[in-house]
Amino acid sequence: MQDLSNKKVLVIGAGLSGRAAAIFLATKGAKVTLTDNKTAADLDGLADLSEKNGVRLLLGGMPEGEAVEDYQLAVISPGIPLDNPTALSVQQAGVPLLGELELAYQFSHNPFLAITGTNGKTTTTSLLGYILEQSGKQCIIGGNIGKPLVNTVEDLPPDACVVAELSSFQLETAQEFKAHIGAFLNLTPDHLYRHGDMANYGAIKAKIFAHQTPADFAVLNYDDELVRAWAPKLGGTVVFFSRQVDLSEGMLAQNGRLLWRWQGREVDIMPADEVLIKGPHNLENALAAAAMALLAGVEPRQVRLALQSFPGVEHRQERVGEFGGVLYVNDSKGTNPDSTIMALRACTRPTVLILGGYEKNSDFSSLLPLIKEKVKHIVLVGQTAERIAETLQAGGFKAYESAGMDFERCVQLAAAAAEPGDEVLLSPASASWGMFNNFEERGECFKQLVHKLGNL
Repeated sequence: MQDLSNKKVLVIGAGLSGRAAAIFLATKGAKVTLTDNKTAADLDGLADLSEKNGVRLLLGGMPEGEAVEDYQLAVISPGIPLDNPTALSVQQAGVPLLGELELAYQFSHNPFLAITGTNGKTTTTSLLGYILEQSGKQCIIGGNIGKPLVNTVEDLPPDACVVAELSSFQLETAQEFKAHIGAFLNLTPDHLYRHGDMANYGAIKAKIFAHQTPADFAVLNYDDELVRAWAPKLGGTVVFFSRQVDLSEGMLAQNGRLLWRWQGREVDIMPADEVLIKGPHNLENALAAAAMALLAGVEPRQVRLALQSFPGVEHRQERVGEFGGVLYVNDSKGTNPDSTIMALRACTRPTVLILGGYEKNSDFSSLLPLIKEKVKHIVLVGQTAERIAETLQAGGFKAYESAGMDFERCVQLAAAAAEPGDEVLLSPASASWGMFNNFEERGECFKQLVHKLGNL
């Protein structure tokens, strides 16, 4: 892998990850072809990439007659499923296929501190990076959080580390990747349209621990039965964290305090209510990040100071502002029902909820108990609106309306339904695709529309 000079490499998918991989490979002397089913008209900036980096472009799909067996390596973007026709033809031709995560790992000389799970990955990854930076330890933060790792892994000094948020899409193509300290936060149904069932989904997530030895650490959520079940199967040293159980060893919250019990010692880190990010799920995120930081050599006092000052991440229960006595909260990162449940648990006001987006075949019925408890009105939007409406009807909740595919109208309807003292919460329980390129774009649009309302 270290010598790519003059090797023919096919990169599948021209998104952020694919472009970064193509440029990286070209700098290594590879003869790179970048392909995507989209046309040049749908993809900005590719002409510049081709001119500056010498990357060959095959857009609008692979042309007939393109001999995939002539490639010596293929790199697939995480958003492209392995049953994509080009990916299938590459595999059938026996061409090695890997993802950008594996490519970055192959060229990295630094330990990876990696986080996966269905929910909480971004907050935990950002918090861990914040703790390390506040303690004076150098690191980069990337992966699924938005920054392709190949951009920076070679530039780190020897004593630095890579803090990576890893999705199931990224772990799916991992081969030799190993996390020195890996965390598995939780497992609930998501992306089953791609992974098939929960057993396969969980097994892909658990690849974060592949190749670990007892010198490495597997940080597991004891309170999640599906996650805890992986403990006896792992080669790394298992470290549990728990919000609910009085563990004899690990990171835990008991009697209103965060405690670290490890190797016969107990350290009282801090009062639980001094963790700046609020909500039961964020306490779990804090426990996981704290455990990883302590295992990485951060002093308990430095962990405490960071947990007391970390403000949270954008698009995750982000307070946009209060206008006319109504609080507007951007939780665009809520892309599945369990994530939205966490957001609703944190609500302290009567709530107008915005639900809906791209269809991922999620089961929305789990939302009903908290909707009945905390939500006064729902505005539906996107592809999943009709199916969510059926779920609401079946559950006896009738205070909803639909904005179709019009997101601006959706926000206007939510604002109209809210009264002083209420909260308007964007937590769609659905992906953003079809209306937006990603959840970040959806969240930015929401914030712009809210500020527009506030200025009226």
